[in-house]
Amino acid sequence: MKKIFVNGLVALAVLGFSMAAFAAADDAKAAYKASKESATETYKSARVKCNALGGAPKDVCIEEAKAVEKSSKAEAEAQYKNTPRARMMAQIAMADADYGVAKEKCKAQGGNAKGICIKEAQAARTKAIVNAKSSKTIGDVKTEATQDKRNADYDVAVEKCKSMAGPTKDACFATTNSKYGK
Repeated sequence: MKKIFVNGLVALAVLGFSMAAFAAADDAKAAYKASKESATETYKSARVKCNALGGAPKDVCIEEAKAVEKSSKAEAEAQYKNTPRARMMAQIAMADADYGVAKEKCKAQGGNAKGICIKEAQAARTKAIVNAKSSKTIGDVKTEATQDKRNADYDVAVEKCKSMAGPTKDACFATTNSKYGK
């Protein structure tokens, strides 16, 4: 009887710890959503200001507003996911956004100057993408590999828990979630 009682208390404690982890994840997700919404609102207000302009300056203004939104959303996602790949993808998104602005600015030029401007913008984008991809260090690769292994182990543990029933199953899930930080 004492053993069942102790196991029940352990299961409740583990469940409490896992609930705290879920709350922290909810806070991070809320901050991520708020950042994305803020980026969208910033874009909308900048876009309204662009409407006062005309011609090429208006097009450049709109493209700059889009670039700020894309960069802000990419940065928010990188912070939310907090992985080397997410940071790399954010840098690539920012490079693409900067390229869009530079390309729009080039449209105002004519002839050979326009061609040179576009080639310079493409070169800057290529360099930024290469830098983003090469910024992965051995430590980042090892961290990603370790996380992939933990995720695989977690999936195995969850499958084992599914074969159980009742309080044992609940305790198994609670233990698994706390062990793997889920």
